[in-house]
Amino acid sequence: MAKSLTRRRFLKESSAAAAASMLVNPAVFASHSPKRHRVALVGTGIRGIGMWGRSLARDYADVVEFAGLCDINPGRVAYAKEYIGVACPTYTDFDEMVRVAQPDTVIVTTTDATHHTFIVRALHAGCDVISEKPMTTDAAKCQAILDAQAQTRRKVTVTFNYRYSPHRQRIKELLMAGHVGEVRSVDFHWYLDVYHGASYFRRWHGKERYGGTLFVHKATHHFDLLNWWLESEPEEVFAYGALEYYGHNNDFRHTNCRGCPHAASCAHYWDITQSASLMNLYVAHEHHDGYLRDGCVWSDDIDIFDKMSAQVSYANGVHVSYSLTTYSPYEGYRISFNGTRGRLEAWIKERQPWETPDYDELRITDKFGATELVQVPHGGGGHGGGDARLKDRIFRSPDMPDPLRLAAGARDGAMSALIGIAARRSVKTGEPVRIGALTSLKPRAKRP
Repeated sequence: MAKSLTRRRFLKESSAAAAASMLVNPAVFASHSPKRHRVALVGTGIRGIGMWGRSLARDYADVVEFAGLCDINPGRVAYAKEYIGVACPTYTDFDEMVRVAQPDTVIVTTTDATHHTFIVRALHAGCDVISEKPMTTDAAKCQAILDAQAQTRRKVTVTFNYRYSPHRQRIKELLMAGHVGEVRSVDFHWYLDVYHGASYFRRWHGKERYGGTLFVHKATHHFDLLNWWLESEPEEVFAYGALEYYGHNNDFRHTNCRGCPHAASCAHYWDITQSASLMNLYVAHEHHDGYLRDGCVWSDDIDIFDKMSAQVSYANGVHVSYSLTTYSPYEGYRISFNGTRGRLEAWIKERQPWETPDYDELRITDKFGATELVQVPHGGGGHGGGDARLKDRIFRSPDMPDPLRLAAGARDGAMSALIGIAARRSVKTGEPVRIGALTSLKPRAKRP
């Protein structure tokens, strides 16, 4: 029988979570840097100018200096400079930017399939790199990044901000403390609602050649969490996937939402003109590259899966059952860790059509049915507070203690992406895929 969380228990768990957030919130230990870190940003889409543009310029100006902005779209990069509020030069040629601006670090936020191009060039130019997830989209590109880092000995940071949110850190602490014993299997199911889910299919992410499918672009978040929580690396993947809702699965379509003759009858019609920032960033500069930010979710060009599932076996013997659905009525995920002493589970709600409490709840049940509830207050800011904590660690106190092993490098980025890459290959071949056969990396039972 489940028992309610007592005040003492709640305070104990909340205090532990707060202590953990202090350990991973370097602002607590921040000190003024005599020399600002010079960064250059390539890829000035919404993620680039928001998470890594305006936010850095506004909140980290004491430690960060923008040396340059780059994008293949000259109109977009000009608007990005104005939106971010910086005075640095803008470029449409990446190599020229690195040569002239001479940044310490290059931040890569381009389309996923081009990440490797800029990561490799930046490393060979003597720069460190911060890459948005996923680090890359196929095995050959992954190997190119690994080779470049080995040759240059420069640093690659992959921005897995999900690690930094309070409730995911609490899960990590509970697993490390052995509350369920030795984990032997995991059930992990992620649900994107019909608003967030549909957004991937109207953008470049809906084409495999740009995003590698959502097994790579979206699920890389989830696979990295698994690798991090389990402290192990994936060994083999078998997967299913299909496109059964979006794309060709409709009897009408148009190029994009603006001017669509089916607007009145389309459940997924989206009016981009209601967003001044998106109009200024994308629509005003369509003539440069032809990119339509409000593309049709029923386009015949969409070739990614909208439902997918995978079985992942880990080098330490753990088996994972994973699924991702992109047209759910609500958003969030369910996860259960099945261990030798019990079970840790969570039903995390995001973007719900109903009211939710200001905390996330974790449930621990021992083998004989006794249950305890652990409530973790929400963190403020993007991704449950993860965005700010991630940037604090990178730019304010990169050398601070890291007891939860939050920092993610090229190997973490590779192992996360390779699960999705293997899953995509498995869907197409109908065969299981060995991670060790994809690149020079060999999975380890204990994450190095």
